[in-house]
Amino acid sequence: QVQLAESGGGLVQTGASLRLSCEASGRSFSRETMAWFRQAPGEERVYVAGLFRNNGRTYYADSVKGRFTISRDGAKNAVHLQMNNLKPEDTAVYYCAAGTRLILSSIRLPDQYEYWGQGTQVTVSS
Repeated sequence: QVQLAESGGGLVQTGASLRLSCEASGRSFSRETMAWFRQAPGEERVYVAGLFRNNGRTYYADSVKGRFTISRDGAKNAVHLQMNNLKPEDTAVYYCAAGTRLILSSIRLPDQYEYWGQGTQVTVSS
């Protein structure tokens, strides 16, 4: 059974840093597209950052560019999201996702991902 498990969320103050991790089990995702999404209360799930399988490049939402970094740990079948200079508007549940058939133009679309974690809460206080 394929599972994605996020960890690393928490409550922090504005300007702090957090590092989220997503560990996969059941199959290898070392060559697949991996991404992070987030969902605030009452809002839709939105794209945060992704690693595209074909070229290994990273792609970020404008709102996090320069503050967040996504990286892959192939040996551990995991992906991380380093979040710096956190802001109250970053408060959300963060989800890890994996997609095996994505094209680059679809990397920001949540319905293109087959596998999802259960989410981890990030709360940034002002």
